[in-house]
Amino acid sequence: MGRAKEIIVKVIPSKIGNAFIKNHHYSGKVVNNSVLHFGAFLDGTLHGVLSYGSPLDKRKVLPLVQPCLWNEMLELNRMAFDEYLPKYSESRCIAISIKLLKRNAPHIKWLISYADGCQCGDGTIYRASGFVLTSVKVNSTLGTLNGKVVADFTFEKGIHILKNNGKAAAPKEFKMMAGFQLRYIYLIDKTCKITVPILPFSKIDEIGAGMYKGKRITLQERKQAIEA
Repeated sequence: MGRAKEIIVKVIPSKIGNAFIKNHHYSGKVVNNSVLHFGAFLDGTLHGVLSYGSPLDKRKVLPLVQPCLWNEMLELNRMAFDEYLPKYSESRCIAISIKLLKRNAPHIKWLISYADGCQCGDGTIYRASGFVLTSVKVNSTLGTLNGKVVADFTFEKGIHILKNNGKAAAPKEFKMMAGFQLRYIYLIDKTCKITVPILPFSKIDEIGAGMYKGKRITLQERKQAIEA
């Protein structure tokens, strides 16, 4: 694992975490629901941030794992790392953050996260970190408007409705992006049960959802490149 073992992960203020995410995450955006930020430090400097918080619609995801109360799960909603960190840093940082959650927030039983197969990747880091794949769907929420990537729920917010004569509808200029959205789950409490089917990772190639660093590429092609 090399220098990845030297990384120190600790809780940092939201102000610092969000500033880093805006500068280094491919979307340039933070998730307002984020309540907990972990910083990844190497050589005394911040080089990565993981942010956790409640899902945007927790009611829809709570049934995915049982038993589970309202405050017993979190979403890993942002990960951003700069180029300074060595190989395997992301999976190591996730592992440490989970250990810290176990120690300091023992009521958290499971985690959920999503991979953006429209712009970024299909979840390589989640698979390397022990998450299981529970859904691969054609994108139905992310689109572009005036050159910017936005989610369709943006048009259900009060400000947009006021500007749109009281209607919660996307404008004609909104174009849905091609790609997929992948859902991953990690059980911290192994006595809990995932209530939906766990999909084999081969499903990603089966439906053409493979992506790595914004480029369309299958898992098999990546495996062959490593073996070559």
